[in-house]
Amino acid sequence: MASMADDDRRAALGGRFRASRFWRAFPAGMRRRWWLFRAFDLIARHWPIPKERRGLLVVRMDGIGDMVLFRDSLDHYAEAFHVDKSDIWVLGCASWGSVADRVFEGYRVRVIDEHAFARRPLYRFRISVWVRRLAPAAVVCDSYFRRALMADSLVWVAGAPRTVVSLPYISERTRPEYTWYLSQVDEIIDTGVYPTHEVIRHHRFVSRLSGREIPPRPPAIPWRPAPPPVEDGAPYVVLNPGSNEPGRRWPHAGYAALARRLLDGGYRVAVIGKGDEDLGELSALPVIDLSGRTTVAQLMDLLASAAAVISNDSGPAHLSIALGAPTVVIVGGGHMGCFVPYPDGVAPDHARFVFHEMECYHCFWRCTKRAAEGDVFPCIGTIAEDQVWDALQGLLGGDNHGQ
Repeated sequence: MASMADDDRRAALGGRFRASRFWRAFPAGMRRRWWLFRAFDLIARHWPIPKERRGLLVVRMDGIGDMVLFRDSLDHYAEAFHVDKSDIWVLGCASWGSVADRVFEGYRVRVIDEHAFARRPLYRFRISVWVRRLAPAAVVCDSYFRRALMADSLVWVAGAPRTVVSLPYISERTRPEYTWYLSQVDEIIDTGVYPTHEVIRHHRFVSRLSGREIPPRPPAIPWRPAPPPVEDGAPYVVLNPGSNEPGRRWPHAGYAALARRLLDGGYRVAVIGKGDEDLGELSALPVIDLSGRTTVAQLMDLLASAAAVISNDSGPAHLSIALGAPTVVIVGGGHMGCFVPYPDGVAPDHARFVFHEMECYHCFWRCTKRAAEGDVFPCIGTIAEDQVWDALQGLLGGDNHGQ
């Protein structure tokens, strides 16, 4: 639970986010996109509600990995808000929408195209009106790293009698937007200073709401027992060499070297990814190339049955750990400790995190040490093949020497 110092810190937040009516009407420092969306958001916010308010809306405008880290804390929301599980709506992103019915079984879920919501005014208006007409009695958003014009705007347009949000990460560029939205919510919960791991943040948030200590647990998500999308045969290891950010991709030469060792040791090797990038040396090896060829559900089936998974810091790494697969994650220092590595008490025995610590950690991926944009970040590129191999051997039990 929070310490007295934390309580004092939260109390100080009240003045930080107060804003006058005049400033709310004509806020300074807002980006042009906020002004572009303002009329649509205002209309949605004041859309008539023909029914009694009830239930809880949980806003989760983030990717698969974030969803995995949040999932366990959701099961405490019914107690914290004194609602039935069936009266909780989860508003999420299309990237994990195809598996939402299974992962969020018992909850109500709606997913949206977050990119369209951020760029297309008419689509944004339609979603905002739906949120308003949903008429929740309470709205909550506990994301620390979030976009004000997306998550906080959805909280705002709902116009619920109770709104509870976490204190987000605020930069000077985003301060006007967050001040505008946060000055109009009922409760702001400070989940800790940067860097604090997301799982810790989620459980601090729900502990504060529940009035009791709810300890964090290793990520785990419910999933179906199903055969993987590969033929029967020798055990296989999954390689995930991709990432949304090219700089966070450990060099393909390293993955290829590991693949050779695994193939020599009698394992099959399956490669996953979006299918829109060159696999380099991996493409010349007898691997099972599934990049761009699986649904999210099939990907989860593949990960759940793998002998091991080696992945860059991306959504599939968190999925793999939450599904119980032995997993090695290659970690950079951009926001070290926020998402990976998992801290003590949260990191399960079947997960290993490999990194090469540098003095420039916590750069938020604004790297000044690489020669050109698109190059691998040095904190990732300098991770040695043997370092990853040794971590993998610890999970495989040392029975594969790849000689």
